[in-house]
Order: sequence, then structure tokens, then C-alpha cells
Amino acid sequence: MSAQNHKEHLFDKPENVERLLKGFYAICILLVIADFVVHRHVSLSWEEIPAFYALYGFIACVVLVVIAKAMRKVIMRKEDYYDE
Repeated sequence: MSAQNHKEHLFDKPENVERLLKGFYAICILLVIADFVVHRHVSLSWEEIPAFYALYGFIACVVLVVIAKAMRKVIMRKEDYYDE
């Protein structure tokens, strides 16, 4: 493919990726700050912990990755599984 026919996409430029990540980080920080400001109607006592949902989501993602790594050892087949 020649340079003339190459279409440049939005995320081909590293500065665009950096802007996107900075935007995501800013949104995350604003949501954690809003958690301290906005009154929530909680039904369980542990929901009153500041940034509870952010911590809960992070811990859930970490647990999913750890479980997936353990499952990989059990489920994964040998490289030549289909050649046998």
C-alpha cells in the first residue's frame, strides 16, 4: 500500500491516545470527587464507604483477571492439540 492511499485514523497518533487517556483519568477523578459531594440513598452500611463503588469495581476486575489466569491452566490445550 503506498503512502498516498494510507488513511490515517484517529488513534494512529500517540498524542490522540494520550488525550483520550487523560480524559478518562479526569472523568474517573471527577466521579470519585462527586462521590464525596453527592448524597446517595444507600440501603447497606458498606455503601457509605467513600469511593465504595470505585473500589468494588477495581477489586472485581482484579479478581476476574486472577480467576481467568487460573482457568487458563485448566482449560488451555497443548499447541499441537488439533494435529494429533
